[in-house]
Amino acid sequence: MDQDLELDRCDLNCQLNNKSHRTSEVGCQNLIVRRGQPFTVTLHFLSRGYQEEVDQLALNVETGPCPIEDSGTKAHFSLSDSIQEKTWSASVSSNNERALALTICSPPDARIGLYHLTMEASMGSQGTSFHLGNFTLLFNPWCPDDAVFLDNEEQRREYVLTQHGTIYQGLKDCIEAVPWNFGQFEDTILEICLQLLDTSPKFTKDSNRDCSRRNDPAYIGRVVSAMVNCNDDAGIIAGRWDDKYEDGCSPMSWMGSVDILKRWRRYGCQAVRYGQCWVFAAVACTVLRCLGIPSRVITNYHSAHDTNSNLVIEQYLDEHGNRQKKHRDMIWNFHCWVEAWMARPDLSEGYDGWQVLDPTPQEKSENVYCCGPAPVKAVKEGDLAVAYDVPFIFAEVNADVLYFLQQKDGSVKKTIHTSTVGQKISTKTVGKDDREDITHTYKYPEGSDEERQVYEKANHQNKPPPAEENELVIRIKGSENMNKGCDFDVFAVISNNTDIDRECRLMLVARTISYSGVLGTECGKEEHQSIVLPAREDTTVPLRILYERYGDCMTQDNLIKVVAMLQESQSNDVLLGIRDIYVKNPDIKVRILGEPVQNKKLVAELTLKNPLPESLIGCSFMAEGAGLTQGQKVKELDCPIEPGQDAKVRIDFVPQQSGLCKLVVDFESDRLKGVKGFRNVIIRPMPK
Repeated sequence: MDQDLELDRCDLNCQLNNKSHRTSEVGCQNLIVRRGQPFTVTLHFLSRGYQEEVDQLALNVETGPCPIEDSGTKAHFSLSDSIQEKTWSASVSSNNERALALTICSPPDARIGLYHLTMEASMGSQGTSFHLGNFTLLFNPWCPDDAVFLDNEEQRREYVLTQHGTIYQGLKDCIEAVPWNFGQFEDTILEICLQLLDTSPKFTKDSNRDCSRRNDPAYIGRVVSAMVNCNDDAGIIAGRWDDKYEDGCSPMSWMGSVDILKRWRRYGCQAVRYGQCWVFAAVACTVLRCLGIPSRVITNYHSAHDTNSNLVIEQYLDEHGNRQKKHRDMIWNFHCWVEAWMARPDLSEGYDGWQVLDPTPQEKSENVYCCGPAPVKAVKEGDLAVAYDVPFIFAEVNADVLYFLQQKDGSVKKTIHTSTVGQKISTKTVGKDDREDITHTYKYPEGSDEERQVYEKANHQNKPPPAEENELVIRIKGSENMNKGCDFDVFAVISNNTDIDRECRLMLVARTISYSGVLGTECGKEEHQSIVLPAREDTTVPLRILYERYGDCMTQDNLIKVVAMLQESQSNDVLLGIRDIYVKNPDIKVRILGEPVQNKKLVAELTLKNPLPESLIGCSFMAEGAGLTQGQKVKELDCPIEPGQDAKVRIDFVPQQSGLCKLVVDFESDRLKGVKGFRNVIIRPMPK
């Protein structure tokens, strides 16, 4: 009688499989594969090899704390002649003496997560079970039958594999490109992302139901949206918008997601302090890319926060142009969320593709602070009944703004602006460091018939009357070199479009402001009791903004709101001009010293010139880059940096990966914070 089949060991072929499944950047110590794509394991036996006519082999895969076949978290399957589609299957790829190579394939709708792989071997009536090892299963944008399939290789590389990117901040007229290290393949990040799913209240309440739904990217996206903020759970980030960050880190100081995710795990799933919208969106993007869902960070300029779902942002201003707190509606200078690519079989046809997920805690959805996934197509067409949270996102990009202007005699003047909200919606261009404007994917052109028709479809009957050409027009204009540490001018430019001279009163007020629309301290004011506006001419009136007035009260957002109120003397009609201006930080110069070769030491020289008329104290540089630095590198400067003096350090690192990498740099001090820089570095492979 033949001897029993005895397993010596199982080789999961991690290096070969991970490379084939595009997960080798995570490492090759553990098997990480994508669903719907075959992988190979090799079984090594002791006394004899596998005999097809004698031995019967079957495999078991299990995921989650309570694997159940009916829930899709457990499967039992015997060897077959070939790999089967849409189900777990295995076949013999080679049988050489005591080594048996098996090809295994998961269905394209398998549940993602950590799996245990076992084998049952039987000869006659006798059977033995062997534990073969563990593997992690991810979504697969390269598999046509996977719900996250993306039929464009350049986009797959950008939105799944690229570990660095750009997030857009600033103002619509002064867009700032901020580098970010997503680092989804950095050490332990995958384990942290899976831990995030297991920390969700949905898992702790009913782990079987939660794990059974992990085949659905829409479900996973909703869990991630809720778990990136900590408002309802043991989520990753605590949000704060009041410029008081002494008991944590300023949102401006983060350069990437890796440090945030590692801190969350290191301190027992305690929320990391602090984040704002771009931090929430970037961390969500890291988690989604890590799990295999194509994703990208989006910035919407002049983003509305509609608190009462009427698609109108009500703003109340007193006679001095100051905003009154009569309503919670806000307009953020910019707001960031994340888009994830997926099919939506839960909806009617036409809503596949990019979906909005917004982890910033603003309003509750189904009693939880999360938002989405909402199809971008539904937002553009005003289909507010489509799941999830389309009305809120529609208002963010398409609400009308209604100003109530309190006048000195107690009367209130209303003005409506239909083209303010939802400007220059931006994301990073595929394969380049350029900005791509994707406003057209969210809305039809401002003022077009289609745009107004969609708004009316969403808002029913409240169509404003068509705008007439104003006899007087006022706008705010910035000047050159609006740099932090400098004094500069802003201008009210008034156009008189009539054939007669007009006499007016003008008030200009400047106040610091946060990017989320919260007003701070007044830093400039001019009142002109009588200005004559010549017929058919423009009149320019300056307002001087002094550093001694804005330096101490400006938030780290570096924003100032300028309001101009023009009252025509004869009619007492009031015109309103509003603009936010961005005060620019200095640049960080990044020089790479040495030959950029994998596993060879490099030096980065970082330099920043102090632009302020006062010393900088407590200065430090931080640098990090996926595949470059193995975590954050921090260098502190011992001495204050005097006005006009350079702060300069050198940071050593050894690149672990070849190819295009991005070194992201941050500078912090007592009076100058959150200054960002970056340098692209092409690392040559290590010579063989």
